[in-house]
Amino acid sequence: MGKVIVVGAGAIGLLMARQLADAGRQVLLLEQGRSGGEASWAGGGIVSPLYPWRYSPAVSALAHWSQDFYPQLAQSLAEETGIDPQLHVTGLYWLDLPNEQRALAWAEEQQRELRALPISQVRAVLPALGAGFSRALYMPGVANIRNPRLLQALRASLALRPAVTLLEHCAVQGFLTEQGRVVGVRSTQGEYRADQVVVAAGAWSGDLLRDMGLQLPVEPVKGQMILYRCAEDFLPAMVLADGRYAIPRRDGHVLVGSTLEYQGYDKTPTDEALHSLEASAQALLPELAHAERVGHWAGLRPGSPNGVPYIGEVPEWPGLWLNCGHFRNGLVLAPASCRLLCDLLLARTPIIDPQPYRPQALRG
Repeated sequence: MGKVIVVGAGAIGLLMARQLADAGRQVLLLEQGRSGGEASWAGGGIVSPLYPWRYSPAVSALAHWSQDFYPQLAQSLAEETGIDPQLHVTGLYWLDLPNEQRALAWAEEQQRELRALPISQVRAVLPALGAGFSRALYMPGVANIRNPRLLQALRASLALRPAVTLLEHCAVQGFLTEQGRVVGVRSTQGEYRADQVVVAAGAWSGDLLRDMGLQLPVEPVKGQMILYRCAEDFLPAMVLADGRYAIPRRDGHVLVGSTLEYQGYDKTPTDEALHSLEASAQALLPELAHAERVGHWAGLRPGSPNGVPYIGEVPEWPGLWLNCGHFRNGLVLAPASCRLLCDLLLARTPIIDPQPYRPQALRG
């Protein structure tokens, strides 16, 4: 039984460890903080890119596979652990898009249901919607996952697998190499060896690889969110306008996000972002001005040039694998990304063409 070290225990690292263990591998999962404590926890959990037609076919291929897979993943985790990740199928409304025809053409090409609706029909479904909107597109079947509960379920699932060892507060400081091959890692808790090392460290992935002479264009991109407590029937569907969205949870909580800030590794929530998010929230749903705000936080996305993740073995360093750089779509792309990485690492037939995601020419 081969051994794999996975660096980073966010949603992607946790899910990858689960898949590798189920395929018969021993997995050591190393996390510099607490598992699921970074971008995976901080995001909104929409199981779709915000504007899917703006992304390349490479992102669409991963997103479509994951969207189709999420219902069985959520069900299997709930049955296995007793923790329901609360996949909430609500559909998604886009309001006043500047180029609706591009979106509709994409949906026809991708065979995804997307339709224009009169705003009066939208208001009948979303009576809390603010004034001033005149057009809408609607995609039924779009879900959101309650990401903190997904992470809890994944951790509980790994605890049931003897083949997986999770070490938290264990920061990887470098890689062990022999004869031009990566054979393990150096960490704050010692050295560990394995047949393969997979970097799934989110926004920190680029920094980890720099000491290997590799230039991976992944950087932290800060995003801030706010959370309101509302009645369970307040918002029956997700809604997005002018880059900001509102996401209803099953129990009535409503998430509003998010900002896009290039501030390095600073995760401090700011008053400026709070006021901007509150203004967006009240423009979308005016009654939120009187709702209880119960949270405001920031997370760090793993920014990459086109939002296309790096998935595969690093050609310059055999034994070193990547599954990182998902930018704003880590949760929606996670199931497909992890399945593709496992297919490649285990020499199985890949679920989709792996070529667009291959790490290439990273040596600086």
